[in-house]
Amino acid sequence: MKNRSVRIAFGVALLLLVVLIVAFNAVNLTEAFGDGPPYYGRTTNMDKWSNPLPVLAGVDAVGVLVIAAYVYFLRRKG
Repeated sequence: MKNRSVRIAFGVALLLLVVLIVAFNAVNLTEAFGDGPPYYGRTTNMDKWSNPLPVLAGVDAVGVLVIAAYVYFLRRKG
């Protein structure tokens, strides 16, 4: 019984992790590529703009590794 509750807790934690990663990506992409200041026209304030894609790729990669490790241990134990 304890093993099942731990498995459910980890599953819920991973679901929360996925939701947080999706929200983080959406906020950063909207801020970087959305309309409005300081990015309107895509030429104004370009000296202050930085590409968020490398950071987002790193965050996504960590999330995928955590989920893959969870699935690996689930299949190994089950």
